[in-house]
Amino acid sequence: MPARPHLLLALITLALLGCERPQPEGPPTLRWYVFKEQSGAFEEAARRCTAASQGRYQLDLAYLPTDADLQRELLVRRLAAGDTDIDLIGMDVIWTAELAEAGWVLPWPEAQARSVLTGRIAGPVASGSYQDRLWAAPFTTNTQLLWYRTDRVATLPLTWDAMIDQAESIGQGGLIQAQGERYEGLTVFFVSLLASAGGSVLDESGERVSLEPVPTRKALEVMRRLARSPASDSSLASSREDQCRLAFESGRSAFMLNYTYVWPSAQANAPEVADHMGWARWPALAPALKSRVTIGGINIGVGANSRHPELAFEAATCLVSEDSQRLAARMGGLPPTLSALYDDPEVRAIFPFADVLRTTLADAVQRPPTPVYSDISIAISRTLHPLRDIAPERDVDRLRRAVERALHSEGLL
Repeated sequence: MPARPHLLLALITLALLGCERPQPEGPPTLRWYVFKEQSGAFEEAARRCTAASQGRYQLDLAYLPTDADLQRELLVRRLAAGDTDIDLIGMDVIWTAELAEAGWVLPWPEAQARSVLTGRIAGPVASGSYQDRLWAAPFTTNTQLLWYRTDRVATLPLTWDAMIDQAESIGQGGLIQAQGERYEGLTVFFVSLLASAGGSVLDESGERVSLEPVPTRKALEVMRRLARSPASDSSLASSREDQCRLAFESGRSAFMLNYTYVWPSAQANAPEVADHMGWARWPALAPALKSRVTIGGINIGVGANSRHPELAFEAATCLVSEDSQRLAARMGGLPPTLSALYDDPEVRAIFPFADVLRTTLADAVQRPPTPVYSDISIAISRTLHPLRDIAPERDVDRLRRAVERALHSEGLL
């Protein structure tokens, strides 16, 4: 019988709590809580920063679960309990407001904040900021691009309507791959469309629902048209990023909206597809509007109960440095947050789409910066799933009511 999710979380929590121990003799040990990055780039960055400290600290990694929801829940439980073992946190970009508002991470000192933000791309900078303070330094980033088959697409479509029209005209082999399952990816899809239409989920204060009728309706119209188009994959309602990747690699599709990891994956798993794989900025909602795509990535924050906060900020500064970002790009294929690295020949060899990625990141949109973001994301994905059942006129109001309720929910778990 498979383990229950809460039992699994309890076991993981106990295991990690067992890692909390008295500091040994010698340099202080700083614990960096982060997901296990498969290439070993994070371990190597920690080793190099430890060596660079010349004995001031030892940087060790404490691995979080692979599931993002379990990562957050485990950290929230430990941070709320005042755990002093958490020195550094590899923070998902959507955690910034929640952890900052709760007082679970420390704001970066102004001088160090200026130092780590110099030369960073605007989108990643915004993802680590909340209420005009930096709470997490930009480390690695990512966003979606439009991937397409150069042997099937004669003229690159600039708008969603043009892309759907062209996919339908291609017929067999003209499918569009997008994320339509009821999960975070659907919220990301909606937020990107909404921002591209000139709208937002919350107002600038982050305390009131925005969802202006015209851009909200336009975003919903695109989602419904895609879902009802013959160019939509029949599995759209259960499709996540990896299902999209696999479907594109199978050769059945002409277009895909997805993150940059699909490029090395296609080269390794479907070279015949990679040979005809192009990239472009996400489609716009209209020719006069610039697309704005939701940002992802990992930032570095310092736990509020760290025994060694000054050393933790020093270590975090090293982890987000140019050398560490170059290492993460080379070993793990993780896009950097420093703009200048996109001009580096080594980085450009890894990301031949570096220019379009950098401009997309510069114009990126943030998911709603609120401590109750998780509740809002659930409200959006539940209201809009499945996409083919969206009724734009009706669902503008339904969505507003759902987000309003989520915005005023109580509790962080």
